[in-house]
Amino acid sequence: MSRGKCLRVNPFDSVRFVALVIFAANVIDADKHSCYEVRAAFQQRQVGPLHLVPEKPYKDADLQICKHQGPSCCNKKMEESYQVAVKKETLQKIESHTYHLKNLLSAHLDAFQDMFQSLLSFSQGHLGSLLEGTYSSLSGQALPHVNQLFSSLSLYLRGANISIEMTVHRFFNNIFPLVYTRLINPSIEESVTASSTMVDCLRMIRQDVKPFGDHPVVMARKMAELLEAGRQLGLALDKGLEVINSTEYVDLTRDCVKGLAKMVYCSHCRGLTLIKPCAGYCLNVMRGCLASMSELDQPWRIYISSLEKLTLTMAGHHNLELAMLGVRGHVDEALLYAQIHGPLITATVDKVCGLSTLEPPGMRPTSPEVTTSTTTSASPPSSASSSSSSSQVLPDEWLGKFAHLKSPFPLKPSKNNKSNLRTLSRDFLLLLQRYKSFFTTVPEMLCEGEYVVDDSTCWGGNGVVESYTGRIIGNGLDAQRQNPEVKVRDMDPIMAEFKKRLEHFNQETLEKFTNLSEIAVWEELGSGEEQGSTADCDDEDGCQSSGDGAEHNYVVNGRTSNGRQHGGDITQENPSKPPAVKVVGGSPPTSWQQPQCLALLFAGLCLKWMLF
Repeated sequence: MSRGKCLRVNPFDSVRFVALVIFAANVIDADKHSCYEVRAAFQQRQVGPLHLVPEKPYKDADLQICKHQGPSCCNKKMEESYQVAVKKETLQKIESHTYHLKNLLSAHLDAFQDMFQSLLSFSQGHLGSLLEGTYSSLSGQALPHVNQLFSSLSLYLRGANISIEMTVHRFFNNIFPLVYTRLINPSIEESVTASSTMVDCLRMIRQDVKPFGDHPVVMARKMAELLEAGRQLGLALDKGLEVINSTEYVDLTRDCVKGLAKMVYCSHCRGLTLIKPCAGYCLNVMRGCLASMSELDQPWRIYISSLEKLTLTMAGHHNLELAMLGVRGHVDEALLYAQIHGPLITATVDKVCGLSTLEPPGMRPTSPEVTTSTTTSASPPSSASSSSSSSQVLPDEWLGKFAHLKSPFPLKPSKNNKSNLRTLSRDFLLLLQRYKSFFTTVPEMLCEGEYVVDDSTCWGGNGVVESYTGRIIGNGLDAQRQNPEVKVRDMDPIMAEFKKRLEHFNQETLEKFTNLSEIAVWEELGSGEEQGSTADCDDEDGCQSSGDGAEHNYVVNGRTSNGRQHGGDITQENPSKPPAVKVVGGSPPTSWQQPQCLALLFAGLCLKWMLF
C-alpha cells in the first residue's frame, strides 16, 4: 500500500498569512470610513483649522445645517467655519463679476473727460488764433478772458454748479470795453482805459445795448444744450459706479449663508467632495440670497437707456465737437456785428455812459469800410454817410452781404488717428449692451462654472439626485418669498437706499432732457461713417463749401472773404449733413463719350499702329 506525499505547512507561515489578511481588511475598512478627503478639501480651501476635522466619521447630534442620520465627517465647529468661508467666497465671486462693469464705467468716464478737455483745448486755441491773427489789437487783453471762459466750461463738464449762460455773457461783458475802444472807437482808448468807472459802465450796459447782436444768446443756448448732455453723461457714469460699488456692501442674511453652506459644503460631510450642486438648486439659493439686489434691475435698465441716449445726444452727428468748434465762429460773428453797428452802438453808449465828452474835438467814430469787387451787387452806404447819422440802423441787405464770410470748419478725423468722440461713444455703447440685465444675471453667473455640473447626478441639498425637482423661483423680492431653499423677508436697507438714489437720478435726467424718449439709440452711432462724410477729403484736394448764386469778394476793414482765415460757426439746419463739396479744376467724366474725343482717340491709335 502506497502512501501519498502531502505538503508540510509551517505553523509560523500560517500565522503570518492570517495576520496579513486581517491587516489588509482593516486598512480597506479604515480607508472606507475615514475623513481623509474631507480633511484635504478643508485644508485646500482654507476653511479653518485642520484639527476641527475628525479622523473618522461619527454621528453628531449637534449639527444644525448638514443633518444626516448616519455617520458624518462634520461637527458644529466645522459648520460654523463653513458658513464663514462660503460667505467670503460668495462676496468675492460677486466682486469678480462686477469688476468688468466697474472698469467699463470708470475707464470710459476718464476717456470722455479726456476727450472733453481735448475739445476744449482745441477750441480755445482756435479762438486764440482768431484774436491774434484777425483782431490783434484785442488779443493781448482778451486772451485772459478767453482762458477764463474755457476754464469755466471745463469745470462745468466735470460737474461743477456753473451756469453756461452766465459764463458766456460774462465773457462778452468783459470784452465789450476792449471792442468798443479798440475796434469801434480807437481814438478814445486811452481815456476809457484810464477810467475804471467807464469800463464798468460798458460792462454793465452790454446786455442792454446788445453790441454783439444775438450772437452771445445763440452761442450760450447752443453750448448749454450740448455741454449739459456731456456734463450729465459724466454724472451718470459716476452714479453708475456708485450703484455698482453698492454690491460690495450687500448683506447676506443668516438664512442665505446657511443655504449657501448647505449647497456647497454639506456634501463634504458625507465624503462627497467632488460632486456639484444641481443647476436649479443653485439658482434658487443664489436668487434668494440676492433678492434685494435684483430689485435694482428695473431702475438700472432705465439708467442704461438714459445713458445710451445721453451719449447719442452728445456725440451723434458730432454735436459736441461742432459746438466746441463753433465758439470761434460765434465770437467772430459777434465782433463783426459790433464793427458794422459801430455808429449806433456809439450813440447809445454816449447817452448812457457819457463817453462822448472824453473824445477829442472833431473826432467821430467811423464805421467799417466795406467794398465789393463785383459790379452786380449794390454798393453799401459809404462811411461818411454812415457816420452822419450814428443812430441810423444799417439796412438788412447790407448785413446779408456778409453771410458768405461764414465758412464751415471741416470736421473730419485724422487719417492717422481715427479716435474721436463719436467712435469712443459707439464703442462704449456696444460694450454697455452686455450689462442691461446685470442685476438679474448675477445669480446665473455665480452658478456657472465651479458650482454647477451637467452630469447625470448632482447634489440636491439633502443627498445625491439625478435632477433637481424643486420649483425654480424667478427674480424679484416678491417672487422670492416663495423660495423653497432660502427664507426671503424684507429688502436690504442698503440696497433700498441705492435703489432710491438711482430712481431719483433717472427722474432728474428725464426732467432735464425731455426729448430722450424720442431718441432711437442706434440711429447714428450704431452705423459706420456718416453718409457723405468728408473724412477722406483734404483741404488741399479742393474740398470747400459752395454757396448759391454769384461769388462776391467783400473787404471789411482790409479783410477779404478769400484771404480771411475764418473758422466760422456751422449754421446748417441739419449738422449731420456735411458741407457741399466743390471740386476745382476737374473735367466731367462723361467728356470721353463726346464724338470729338472718340475721333481723336481713334486717330491716335491708328498713328501708333502705322509707326510700328
